[in-house]
Amino acid sequence: MSDVVWSGEWVAERLDVRLSGDGLRELMGLALRRNPKRAHLLVSRVLGKHIPERPGTVYGVGLRLGRRVRELLGDSRADAAVVLGYAETATGLGHSVADGIGGVSCLHSTRRRVAGVAAAGGFEEEHSHATSHLLLPEDPALLEGDGPLVLVDDEFSTGRTVRNTIAALHRRHPRGQYVVVALTDMRSSDDAAALEKFAAELGAGVDVVALASGRVSLPGDVLERGQRLVAEAEAAAKSPAWQSSSDDAGGEPEATRVELGWPQGLPDGGRHGFTATHRARLNDALPGMAGRLADALDRAGVVPRTGAVSGGSTPPRVLLLGCEELMYAPLRLAVALEQRLGEAAEVRFSTTTRSPVLALDDPAYAVRTSIAFPAHDAVAAEQQPAGETAQGTRYAYNVAPGADPRRRFDAVVLVTDSTSDTPALHAPGGLLSRLAEHTDQVLLAVVPSYVPLQQPLRGPDFSSYAPEEVGWLLQDMSHTQLEAPTEEREEAIQSGGAHYAESLPVEYQPSAEYEQLFHSALEASAARVARAVGTVTETVLAERAAAGSRPSGGDEGEGRVAPRRPVLVSLARAGTPVGILMRRWARHVHGLDLPHYAVSIVRGRGIDANALRWIAARHDPADVVFVDGWTGKGAITRELADALAPFDGFDPELAVLADPGGCVRTYGTREDFLVPSACLNSTVSGLISRTVLRGDLVGPQDYHGGKYYRELVDADVSRLFLDTVEARFGEVRTAVAGDAAALLASDRAPTWAGWRAVERISEEYGIGDVNLVKPGVGETTRVLLRRVPWKVLARRGAGSDLDHVRLLAEQRGVPVEEVGELPYSCVGLIHPRYTRGATGPDGRAAK
Repeated sequence: MSDVVWSGEWVAERLDVRLSGDGLRELMGLALRRNPKRAHLLVSRVLGKHIPERPGTVYGVGLRLGRRVRELLGDSRADAAVVLGYAETATGLGHSVADGIGGVSCLHSTRRRVAGVAAAGGFEEEHSHATSHLLLPEDPALLEGDGPLVLVDDEFSTGRTVRNTIAALHRRHPRGQYVVVALTDMRSSDDAAALEKFAAELGAGVDVVALASGRVSLPGDVLERGQRLVAEAEAAAKSPAWQSSSDDAGGEPEATRVELGWPQGLPDGGRHGFTATHRARLNDALPGMAGRLADALDRAGVVPRTGAVSGGSTPPRVLLLGCEELMYAPLRLAVALEQRLGEAAEVRFSTTTRSPVLALDDPAYAVRTSIAFPAHDAVAAEQQPAGETAQGTRYAYNVAPGADPRRRFDAVVLVTDSTSDTPALHAPGGLLSRLAEHTDQVLLAVVPSYVPLQQPLRGPDFSSYAPEEVGWLLQDMSHTQLEAPTEEREEAIQSGGAHYAESLPVEYQPSAEYEQLFHSALEASAARVARAVGTVTETVLAERAAAGSRPSGGDEGEGRVAPRRPVLVSLARAGTPVGILMRRWARHVHGLDLPHYAVSIVRGRGIDANALRWIAARHDPADVVFVDGWTGKGAITRELADALAPFDGFDPELAVLADPGGCVRTYGTREDFLVPSACLNSTVSGLISRTVLRGDLVGPQDYHGGKYYRELVDADVSRLFLDTVEARFGEVRTAVAGDAAALLASDRAPTWAGWRAVERISEEYGIGDVNLVKPGVGETTRVLLRRVPWKVLARRGAGSDLDHVRLLAEQRGVPVEEVGELPYSCVGLIHPRYTRGATGPDGRAAK
C-alpha cells in the first residue's frame, strides 16, 4: 500500500507533526481539521471513511482484529462478549470486529436521537466537533450482561473517550473485563499509565488490541499553526471545481433508484443493536442484493453483464458510498458486489461524514477533494443532541477526481437509509446533484431505517403475573374505551361491519355461585391439568433434544455448539396460563429457565408480525414453540400455519394442553375436559383482555393491543390457578413420564376429527357458517361469556365437567340439548344471522 509520496508529508512538514511506529505510513495519511479543538487528522486508508478503499480490505481488517480479540479472551469469554463501536467513524469497524469475534451482538453509539427510544446511556467525546454520544439499544439487556465489553474506535489517541465510556457504563452495569480495539494505538506513555490507573481504580481489566501502534509528536502551538494553515489554504483555493460548495448552484439530479430487496425487519445497522441472528439473515440476503446492484450497473452501461472487459481496457471504477453512521450495510454490500464483479470492475467503498476537513489536491495530502452538501436526514432539530441541529453541512471526501482524471469514478452507488431519503437529498445542491457533477452515473439504494419495537410488557405494570413469568408483546390500550355491548358486537361481526378483534366484550363478572363452581372445578381437576402440562412439556423438551445442538453462531464460531432451549411463545390470551405452567414444569423438574412471551393472533388477520420480528431478533426462530390452551375445530392451528408462511425459520406446529379436535401433534391430552382457566376471562389470565387489532389504533410498527384490568384485582385468581396446578406436579411426575414416552412412540398425526364434526353440525342445524360453531368446553364457555349464544350441545353423560356451562346457560336463558354422538364434551352454537330480535333456524330467539 506504499505511495511514491506519503499522503501525510504536506502536513508533517508544515505543522511539524512526526509519526513514529512501524507500518503507520502505510496505514494512514495526515490532513488538517477545520476544528478549533484539534489541528490534525490521522486519515486511515483502511477504514472506508475519508479514503475510498477496496471493500474486502476494509472488512478484512475488522475481521482480523475480531479474531485477535477471540484469541485474547478465549472461546467461552468471547462468546459472552458484546461489541460497542463509536459513531460515526467506527460504526462499520465495530460491526466487522463483532463478525470476526463470531456469534456476538454489537451496538454502536449514535448522534441521531430516535423518537420513542429511551437512551440506555451516553458519554462525551471532548475533542470531537460533535461531542455527545447516545446509546439506544432496542433491548437494554444488551448492555446488562457481565461478559466482556469490546469498545471499537478507529484511533486510540489519549484514552479519554474510552475512560468516559467505561466509567458511564460501569456505573450502571459493572463487569470485570473491557477490551479496547483500534486500528492504531497512538497513546503516549502518560496516556497508557492513566488507563492502567483507571482500570485499577475500577477493579476491572482493560486490554488493548490494535493493528499498529506508534506515537504522534506535536509542537506546543499546533492548534494556532493548524488554524493559520487552514485559513491560508482556503484563501488560496478559491473553491475550485473539485472542492464544490453546498452554496453552488446545481441542476436537478438524475439518480437511478435500485431496489435492494432488503430483508423485512432486518436492522440497517447497530444503532439499536445487531445480533448473530441479524448477521445470519444479512449473510443470506447479500448475494441477491449484490446481484440487483450488478444488474443495475449493467443497465446503466457501467459494467457489462458478461463481466468481461475488452483487452487493454481499464475496468470501470465503481464507488459504494455510505452515509455517516450507516457504514456496515454499505460495506457488506460493497464486499458482495466486489466478489460478484471480480475483475470486471474496480469497486471502492467510503462514506460521507460530518467531520469538517480541509481538502488540498496534492498527492502528499490525504484528503485531496471535498464535496460539501446540506444535511439530508429527517431527524428534527429538537431531537438532536445538545449543541447540534439537523441542519448543517456534510462532506464526501476523495470522491471528486480533482486534477487527476484517473481518480474519477464511472459510477457512484449511494446507499442511505430511509430516514435520510428526503427532499433535501434529491434537491438541486443536495448530495445526489453534487455526486452527478463528478461521475457518469449515480445510483441510489435505500435501506429501510430500522424502527425499534418496544420491550415486552411485564407485571406488575402490565398483568398480575410476576415479571419473569411472561413478557407480553402487546401495546397497552388500558386507557382506551374498547368495550361494546355483546349484542351490538355480534350484529356488527355477523353483518360484516366489524371484525371481532376490533372491540372487546364487557368483562363478565361472575356470581358468587359461579365463583364457587370455579374453585370446585380447580380443586377437582388440578392434578389432571398438571398431568397434561407435564406431558406436553416433556414432549416439547424431547422433540428439541432430538433436534440436536445448534452452532453458537457467527462466521468465526463454527464448530462450537450450544444445546437447544425451547422459547415458549403463547397465543394470547388462552395460551398464556398454559405457557407459564409449562415454564414452571421445566424449571421444577429440569431446572430450566425457559423464555416465555405472549403474542397476538387473530383469526382472518394473522399473527402479530412485529412481535415475531422482536422474537427473531433475540432468539433462533427454530427454538420457538407456539403454545395455546386447547384446540376446537383447528381454526387457529390453520391460521398459525398460514401466518408463519412468510417468515423464515419458525415451526408452525402448535403445542396445546388439550387437543380434542385432533388438530395438532404436540399435546398433553386429546380428552375434552374442563381446563379451569377457560371458566373465566381476564381474572384467570393475569387481568389481561383478549387482544385487539384495529387500524386506527395499531400502526405498521405497533404490536396488537391489549388491556390490563387493574380495577379487577380483588377478583383475580390468576396466580391461584397457577399455584394450585403447580402444587400437583410432584404427584403426577411418574404418570407424566409414561404418558410422554407413549405419546412420543405413537402416531400423533392430526386426525381433524373435530373439523369434520363441526361441518356436520353446521349443516345439521342449518347454521351455514362453521365460525359460528364452537366445539369443546373451552370454546363453549367463551361463547356463553362473550358472544350471543343460540344453544349448547352437550354430550350425554358428560358430568361435572359441564357444571359451569350449565350454570352460564341457565343465567343467559340458553337451552342445553343433550346429544349422543359428539366427539367433544359440548359444543356452543352462536346465534346465526344475528340481528337484535331475530330468531334462529328453529324459531327460538337469541338471549
